[in-house]
Amino acid sequence: MMPVVCSGDRLPFSDGSFDAVVSSDVMEHVPPQHRCAVVSEALRVARKLAVFGFPHGIDAHDLDRELRSEYRKRGMQSPGWLEEHMLHPFPTADLFQDLPAGWRMRVIPNEALSFHTWVMRREMNRWLNLSFCFALLLAPTIVEWFLRKFDREPSYRMIFVLTRQETIGSV
Repeated sequence: MMPVVCSGDRLPFSDGSFDAVVSSDVMEHVPPQHRCAVVSEALRVARKLAVFGFPHGIDAHDLDRELRSEYRKRGMQSPGWLEEHMLHPFPTADLFQDLPAGWRMRVIPNEALSFHTWVMRREMNRWLNLSFCFALLLAPTIVEWFLRKFDREPSYRMIFVLTRQETIGSV
């Protein structure tokens, strides 16, 4: 695989270059005035599927603000991604309100707000964080099953699955 460095709102690929495009935990780092262009470009280069997952809405943003405050109270440096989360409000489903014709959207909640808070506070403890990483190595299927139990609303992250509908005469 060859990496390509470019702006998300001006992708150097022709229309329909990829069967699928995945944007995971990216949109919250994009300034709000560029988000629609990033979505538009992803849909332009996707033939069949585009998946966007990101922290969603004001409740998730407020939660990250509280988490950042907790890091500071403990005298700890907050992660770079968390500092970036404070730069812009989180995107919402409104980002997809003007989908081009032929695209259909399904929304999947990911990581309940309360569970996200619990997990992030555990990650502040080095030993608990290492224990979780060890569990992932030993029993990834069990850990995934456990984590899926907390995919409900109100959620921290939403996953938007956009599929292009087949048109008559398309190949």
